Amino acid sequence: MDLKPYLNRFVIIGIIAFAGILLISTLILIGWTSPRFSPEVGFAPADLTMIPAPTHTPNATLLPPVDPNATPTLAPNTIGLSAYVQISGTGGEGLRIRSAPGLNSDTVFYGGESEVFVVRDGPKTADDHIWWYLVAPYDDTRAGWAASDFLSVVPSP
Repeated sequence: MDLKPYLNRFVIIGIIAFAGILLISTLILIGWTSPRFSPEVGFAPADLTMIPAPTHTPNATLLPPVDPNATPTLAPNTIGLSAYVQISGTGGEGLRIRSAPGLNSDTVFYGGESEVFVVRDGPKTADDHIWWYLVAPYDDTRAGWAASDFLSVVPSP
């Protein structure tokens, strides 16, 4: 089959013109269907949680035995109820926050190095560690038990 009679200059010009018409119509359709950018976007909240940089804070000391009749007065660097604590000393690996006191309980989530929590319960002793129930001040779902070995008291905001 000889295709030479079909490939003359009129056919080639027609093919190029047809391709040009298809290209122009495609660009026009894209222009009509693409979303328009509006300068009045307004407020768009970011899904980002800022965690403060690590600070040098001395490790917390353990609580003395509690006398039920005494009025509690804690030293400045002592973990207690409603105290703010910061995860420290994990070497950047974070701390396992657990569902119950003890090394064999399930890990609920990992608390990041320098993340701040509020103490809501404790102390409980298990597996040679003192455990505190911590709740993130910005998210009540981030809560669980943590060993005091990796907690440092920080001033309340």
